Amino acid sequence: IKEGYEDAKTLQRRIDAQKKWLKSPVLLKADDHAHYAAVIDIDLTTIKEPILACPNDPDDVRFLSEVAGRPIDEVFIGSCMTNIGHFRAAAQILKGHANLPTRLWVVPPTKMDASELMEEGVYADFGHNGARLEIPGCSLCMGNQARVRDGATVVSTSTRNFPNRMGKDAQVFLSSAELAAVCALLGKIPNVDQYLTYTEKLQPKKDDIYRYLNFDQVARFAETAAH
Repeated sequence: IKEGYEDAKTLQRRIDAQKKWLKSPVLLKADDHAHYAAVIDIDLTTIKEPILACPNDPDDVRFLSEVAGRPIDEVFIGSCMTNIGHFRAAAQILKGHANLPTRLWVVPPTKMDASELMEEGVYADFGHNGARLEIPGCSLCMGNQARVRDGATVVSTSTRNFPNRMGKDAQVFLSSAELAAVCALLGKIPNVDQYLTYTEKLQPKKDDIYRYLNFDQVARFAETAAH
């Protein structure tokens, strides 16, 4: 039984341990005498534009202005690091645009995300964009459900862009979902002004767009869990 995920006794031990912790919850923290190999402080107020990881190394990060104008063939919005708010934001940016110059892939990480996006009409918006809606899961992030075209230049919201991971000889940039949506719309990596023009429309609706999917607050999920 792989890692105990299908073993009733293992699952029950984890449940019991969690209940015990909840009675007296204590978060982990570093020891007072802990030593670190390095401490990196970043002043986020100094970052005025998006940052991308460039092909094909997640450590090769550059500002948007350094890579603007690069033609893009395919865009992947998905992976476990993309929460439901990112899909709403991307849909808002793309709303009203059909016949995109790129091949757009949309893959929520879980069935619950997909269900809620359908309920809210976000899936319909992506459908109007001509997006390919994959079964929730890893998909292109791992290259295990689908692959991009050989040699394609891709913008992805996943966490890794190692060579040949998403497709043979693919050149993969990693970005936010918002930037990925603008790339899908333009068929290229935008400059900073273009990016800000398309994303400023999100600001008036940001509280609703970036609302988390709290399962206990969604009636149909809460009812299922109760039974």
